[in-house]
Amino acid sequence: MNTRVISWLIAIGAALLFIPFLGVVHLFDWDEINFAESAREMLVTKDFARVQIDFKPFWEKPPLFFWLQAASMEIFGVNEFAARFPNALIGIVTLVLIFNIGSKVYNPRFGLWWTLVYAGSLLPHFYFKSGIIDPLFNLFIFLGVYQLYLMTLRKTNGQRNRKALLAGFFIGLGILTKGPVALLLSGLTLLVFWILSRKWRTFRIVELLLFGLVAFVVSSVWYLPETLNNGVGFITKFIEYQLDLASSTSTGHEQPIFYHPIVLLLGCFPASVYFLGSFRRNTADTTEQSGFKTWMKTLFWVVLIVFSLITTKIMHYSSMCYFPLTFMAATYLFHIQEQRFRFAKLLNILIGLIGGVIALLLAALPIAIQQKEKLVPYIKDKFAVANLDAAVHWSGFESIIGFFLLGIIITTLVYWNRKNPILGAQALFLSVLLTLQVLFYVFIPKIEQYTQAAAIEFMESKQNEDCYVGTIGYKSYAQYFYTARTPEKSPKNNSEEWFLTGKTSKPVYLVTRIDRIRRLDSLQKAGFPIKKIGSKNGFVFFKREANTGK
Repeated sequence: MNTRVISWLIAIGAALLFIPFLGVVHLFDWDEINFAESAREMLVTKDFARVQIDFKPFWEKPPLFFWLQAASMEIFGVNEFAARFPNALIGIVTLVLIFNIGSKVYNPRFGLWWTLVYAGSLLPHFYFKSGIIDPLFNLFIFLGVYQLYLMTLRKTNGQRNRKALLAGFFIGLGILTKGPVALLLSGLTLLVFWILSRKWRTFRIVELLLFGLVAFVVSSVWYLPETLNNGVGFITKFIEYQLDLASSTSTGHEQPIFYHPIVLLLGCFPASVYFLGSFRRNTADTTEQSGFKTWMKTLFWVVLIVFSLITTKIMHYSSMCYFPLTFMAATYLFHIQEQRFRFAKLLNILIGLIGGVIALLLAALPIAIQQKEKLVPYIKDKFAVANLDAAVHWSGFESIIGFFLLGIIITTLVYWNRKNPILGAQALFLSVLLTLQVLFYVFIPKIEQYTQAAAIEFMESKQNEDCYVGTIGYKSYAQYFYTARTPEKSPKNNSEEWFLTGKTSKPVYLVTRIDRIRRLDSLQKAGFPIKKIGSKNGFVFFKREANTGK
C-alpha cells in the first residue's frame, strides 16, 4: 500500500477520532472560553484586525487562531463545536504530516509508528479536542524546524535558500499565532544545532537573513497594519505582557522548575516511557536520520529548558515537546521491531506505575463518587464539598474502561513485553486511544457538572435579558461568552468594585463561589440593595437592581 493511500486512511481515522461530539461539553475556563470569546467578538464587531475581550483590547495573543475560530463559528454557529473544530482539523493535518515526514526520514512503517505514538498518548491526543491555540502554534514551529533540517541536506544554494524561505514562512505564521516566542524557540534550536554541528558552514549568513526576513514579512501582515493604524500601543502592551508573564510571580501559575518534566512524563504516557529508552546509541541510522534526531532532541531540550526557567508555568507551555518526544519514542519502538534494540525491561516499572495509577483512578472515580457521603468528612475545601451536590448519574459501569486499561497494562508487563514488546506497545497505545474517547464522551461531561456547569447555565439564562453579569471573588471568561455579551451589555468599568457598588442603569447579576461570599453577605446585611437569588453546586447568585450604587 503506497503512502498516499495510507495518508487518506489516516486522515479518515483522525477525523473519526477528533471531530464527532466536540460540542458535548461546555468550553472550559480559562483558555478555551477566552479564545472562543475573542473569535466571537470579531463576529459581533466585524473587526477582524484587533483581538478583544469584553470589547476591549486583548494584549496577550495575535489573531491567526481567532480568525480560524471565527470562520468556524460563521459556518457552524457560535458554539463549543465551532470553537474546537479548527483543532480537530489541525489534528488531522498533524497526523498525516508526521506519517509522511516519518516515511521520508525512515520508511512508511516508521511513519505509522510515529502516528500511533502521537495519537495514542494522553495530552498529545487530547489537545486536538480542545479550543486552545497551542496545536496550531506547535505545528508551525515544527514545520519551520523541519524545513531548517531539510535545508542542511540540500547541496545547491538555490535549494537551501528555498528551504530557508519555507522555514521563515512557517515561523512567521507561528508569530501570527502566538507571538515572537515562535522565533525565539526556532532560533534557539537553530543556534544550538549549529553549535553541536561544530561546522561554521552549516548555515550561510544569507540563509539566516532569508529565514528571518520572511518570518518578519509574514508576521507583518498583521503587525504592520496594526502599528500603522493604531500606533505602537498594542505592540508595546503585548511585549510588556509577555515579559511580565515570563518573570512575574503574580499570575497564579508559579510552579517548581521540575514542573514541565513531570507534566511530560505523566501527560504524554505511554510515549514518555518509550522516549526514555530512545537515547541509546544507534550506528544503523544514516547521516540524514541522525541529523533529524539531533534536530528533534535539540528542539525538545530548548523548549523544556526555556519553559522550565520562566516563572509562569502552565501545562500546555511545554506542548511543543510533543513532536520530538513522540518521534524519539517511535524511533525506539521502530528499532526494536527492526531488531536493532532490545526492550529495556526497566521501562516496565514506569509503565506499571504510571499506567497503573491512571487506570486505577479511572476505575475508582465512579465508585468513589457514588460513595461521596463517605468522602465529604475528609475534604477540607468548602467549595469542593458543595460541588459534589451536583445531580450527576454514575451507573458504575464507567469503571469498566479503567479496569480494561489496567488489564492491558498488566498483560503488557507480564506477557507481551517478555514475548513480543512490539505487540505490547501497539496494544498499549491503542488502549489509551480508546480510553481517551470514553474520557471525552463519558467522564468529562459528568465532571464538568461538578466544576463549572452551574455557573455557566446561570449565565446562559441571562442571554436575552438587558443586564450586566459579572463574577466576584474568582476570575472567569464565561460571563462574556455564555451571556452572548454585546457592547451594550459591557460596562465601561469592569472592576469587582463597580459590579458590587457602582451606579448602573441595568440590573446586575453577580456570580460567586460559596467560599468567597463574605463581601456580598456583608453588603446585604448592611442594607445595600443586593439580593441573593439562588445557589447551586457551590456557586451563589446575587442580583442588584438598576439605578443603585454610589
